[in-house]
Amino acid sequence: MKIPQAIIDSIKNIRGFDLETFIQAHEQGNLPISIRLNPFKLIEKWNVETSDTSFSEYGKYVNNLPNFNIDPLFHAGTYTVQEANSMSLEYVLRNTVDLSKDLRILDLCASPSGKNTHIASLITPESIFVSNEVISTRSDILADNMTKLGTMNSNDPKDFGKLAGFFDVVLIDPPNSSSGLFRKNPDAVKDWSLENVALFAQKQKQIIADAWACLKDSGILIYTTSSYSFTENEEVMDWVCEKYGATNALATKILDEESLRFYPSEKGEGFFISALKKNNPEKETYVRTGRPIKNNSRRTQREVFRPWIKDIDNYNWYDVKDEFFLINSEHEYLVNVLQSYLHIRKAGVKMGKIAGKDLIPDHQLALSLYLSENINRVELTEEEAMKYLRREDFTLDQAQKGWSLMTFENFGLGWAKILPNRINNYYPKEFRVAGKS
Repeated sequence: MKIPQAIIDSIKNIRGFDLETFIQAHEQGNLPISIRLNPFKLIEKWNVETSDTSFSEYGKYVNNLPNFNIDPLFHAGTYTVQEANSMSLEYVLRNTVDLSKDLRILDLCASPSGKNTHIASLITPESIFVSNEVISTRSDILADNMTKLGTMNSNDPKDFGKLAGFFDVVLIDPPNSSSGLFRKNPDAVKDWSLENVALFAQKQKQIIADAWACLKDSGILIYTTSSYSFTENEEVMDWVCEKYGATNALATKILDEESLRFYPSEKGEGFFISALKKNNPEKETYVRTGRPIKNNSRRTQREVFRPWIKDIDNYNWYDVKDEFFLINSEHEYLVNVLQSYLHIRKAGVKMGKIAGKDLIPDHQLALSLYLSENINRVELTEEEAMKYLRREDFTLDQAQKGWSLMTFENFGLGWAKILPNRINNYYPKEFRVAGKS
């Protein structure tokens, strides 16, 4: 791979840069493969060789990971493929934020979901976490990947400015030149230019400016890119400090430096992360009322949900176009606030629709952590699981009739309805795994 000399010239004097190592890393063909295990769905039996990554408790390098598209454990949400150096987000969060507190966190540019599912796995159940994708066409990918995580938790950045002083933490991973990912995408080299870097830097500053008001006083802005460029990284952070009076949250806590910078190696790709503390207070100016969440006095609905949801009396729900969503009771008022200002693609866990006295369960409920232990489950072999995920015909001997959760290694994959002479497969068509058994 031929690295543009302009890139080398622009970063050769930055700390930690070694030209020989940099060139050698881009000439090597072997890329590290890393995943992050879902702490809510830990795998007990797995024939995969792993070793620990540096920054995340559940981060692993893998040597013999099968194609994840044909691994039922991937579709069950037991792990996420995530670049190892980007897992430094956990290190930064743990050292700049008290994760034992109930927080309000915004991931502003979240798709496809590596870092936002990472955050969701670290915070308390009572915290509220908003994952936003600026590019609306990518919001479905984000929502689907958050569903696999199993927990509860597309707008323009300027929309969040209306929520003055709302969030404790804002993560911004804006569009960038992506020079740190050249090994994964060699064709991107030809699109790189100093002019494009300058344009990205302008956009990055605008995104921060649009969202800055929504961060609380003493709140933390975490900024990341997959770019090597000083212009897109340190210069943007210097601009925020100068314009808004922010101060660095890393240098005074854990580092001699004000950011973490990674160059490509056998351990990961190029990555930059920094954290700033807001020092000028924004008073909460958003309206505290919103359109009401209707439902909670409806005993008949609660009794429909009771067989499906464990501890249903501890939760609330709301409905949109006859589809019911389970939410944390503590979040009802906050969901009201957010709905007053934002387009909400997904909030809570979609339980499904009510037909008469029965629930037609949604796929989100199958992968959630809130499903009752009393729901009928059918444990599938690997061959059966792949037929289910491909929506191919298969038979089950002596299976109980009615709705059943299809599982693999005791992890939910989705729903099927067992009938006397056939199985109705309710695995979503849009998720169907391609190929034949």
